[in-house]
Amino acid sequence: MVGQRGRWGLGLATAAVLAVAGCSSSDEAASPAATNDKPSATAGAGGGQPADTTTTLPGVPSAGQAREELVGLKVAAHGSMSGYSRAKFPHWASQGESCDTRETVLERGGTHVKQNDQCRAVAGKWVSVYDDETFTEAADLDIDHTVPLANAWRSGANRWTQERRKEFANDLTHPQLLAVSATSNRSKGDQGPDDWQPPSKTYWCTYARSWISVKATYELSVTEPEKDMLTEMLDKCTS
Repeated sequence: MVGQRGRWGLGLATAAVLAVAGCSSSDEAASPAATNDKPSATAGAGGGQPADTTTTLPGVPSAGQAREELVGLKVAAHGSMSGYSRAKFPHWASQGESCDTRETVLERGGTHVKQNDQCRAVAGKWVSVYDDETFTEAADLDIDHTVPLANAWRSGANRWTQERRKEFANDLTHPQLLAVSATSNRSKGDQGPDDWQPPSKTYWCTYARSWISVKATYELSVTEPEKDMLTEMLDKCTS
C-alpha cells in the first residue's frame, strides 16, 4: 500500500490509561555502563530544525500536569537487573494491515511518508528531535522507548506479567514511542534523565513531560536524582 496511513488510534490498550528501514533497528541502546543487547546501525544525517512532536506524540501532558504527576511518583532506588531480558518485552507487535509498531511510529512521526504493500516506509522525511537531525531514509532511524525497557524493569516492570510488558513496549497511546536518530538512541541507552538528556535542549521540556507521563501511567518509580533532573528540565517549559 502506498500513501500515508493514519494510525493515531491503533495503540494497544494499556491497563492504566492516563494520558522505527526494516525491523533490524531496535529501540534504546545500552551505554557502556548499561545493558548492551542492541544491534548496530548506520545513521545518516543532515541539518534540521527541531520539530514540535507534541503534534505527533500522543498523550503529552501540560507542564503543570507533569509537575503534579511528578510529585505523585514513588521515589525509590533502582531495583535489580536480575532476570532482565528484552525478550520479556515483546516488540514490535502487529498493528494490522501488514504493519507493526515500528512502521506505525515511522508513519506517525514523519512527513510525506510513503509505504509499500508490506507497510515498509520507502520514502518520507523525519526530524530526530533529540539532536535536530533530518533524515529521508527510514533505515537511519531507531524507534526509542521514552522510558527504556531496562529502566522500566528496575523501576517496577520486573513484577509485571509478560502481557503487560508487551503493552508497554508497543504503547502507541502514550508518549512512549518516537522515531529518532540511531546515534542519539544508542547514546541514550537505558539511562534515565539524570544520566542522559537530549542534546537539543529545545526538547527538554517535552522530554520531561513525556517521561513523567509514562512513569505515572505505568506506576513506575523514579530515583531522587532522576526526579531532580526532571524538575530542572521542566523549568525549560515556557508554560
